[in-house]
Parts: sequence; C-alpha cells; structure tokens
Amino acid sequence: MRKLDNETQERFKTTFDKVNEIFKARFPQLFGGGEAYLELTGDDLLETGVRVMARPPGKRNSSIQMLSGGEKAMVAVALLLGLFQLNPAPFCLMDEVDAPMDDANVGRFCEVVREMAQNVQFIIITHNKITMELAEHLHGVTMQEPGVSAPGQRGRTAGGAAGRPK
Repeated sequence: MRKLDNETQERFKTTFDKVNEIFKARFPQLFGGGEAYLELTGDDLLETGVRVMARPPGKRNSSIQMLSGGEKAMVAVALLLGLFQLNPAPFCLMDEVDAPMDDANVGRFCEVVREMAQNVQFIIITHNKITMELAEHLHGVTMQEPGVSAPGQRGRTAGGAAGRPK
C-alpha cells in the first residue's frame, strides 16, 4: 500500500507541475497579459486540494471566485486547454464557453483554439459569430418561420468563405 501511495503522490506531483506550467503560459495568451497559477491547499499530496489563482491584466491576484463570469470562463478554458495540451484527446467538446466573454476575449480564445486544432478536433456549441467564423464546418438549427425549426449546415470553400447551406 505504501508503494502505491508513493507512486500516486509522484504521479500527481509530476502532472500537477506540468499542468501548472502550461496553465501559466496559456493564461496570458488568452487574457492578453496577467498571470495565473495553481497551488496546493495542503502538504499531503493524497489529501490536498488545488486552488486556482489568477490575476487578469490590471487586477490584483485573487482566487477564481472573485472574477467576473467572463474571466472565470477564460480561466477555465486556460486550464482545460492546458490539460488537453498535456494529454491530448482526439476531440474536445465545448458548450457555450464563449457566451460570457467580450469580443476581445473571444478573439484570443479563437486564436488558441486555432493553434490547438492542429492536434485536437474541436466541437464548439456557440451563438457567437466570431467563434463561428473559426469553424471549418457549421451545423445548426434555424427558425425561418415561428415554431418551425430546420437543420442547416455550411462548409468552407477553398478561399475560407462559408459555402451555401446544404
């Protein structure tokens, strides 16, 4: 049991340190500055928690609970994408993560997604036009007349412009 505990602590600490380094790098990329880090809440690696600390540009360092909704979303995305960078999955599904973000933050979010899309396929549910412009393929539901929903789909042409609905 002691051997298993030691291995668990070692793996946790190694993973924590790697995720923390990636998170520290992703945060200013998404926020256009500032800094963030993860900290352990205790010394026992088998019992400790993890606290997310963030300081967006122009603000003082605080825990994630003290941030606005858009800032919380950006911090969560920075952490999530850090985890994906460490251990990539074939795809990442995000549902309305850009909803609380302003246009400047959505633009930076899209740049990070575009960069990571080289290794991870993103499926993003959104109503944000800036995020939709990022997509190679759009699938959606439209309501051309009240009460009647119809599926829609758009692909990209070679020039990058949205094609006709299919």
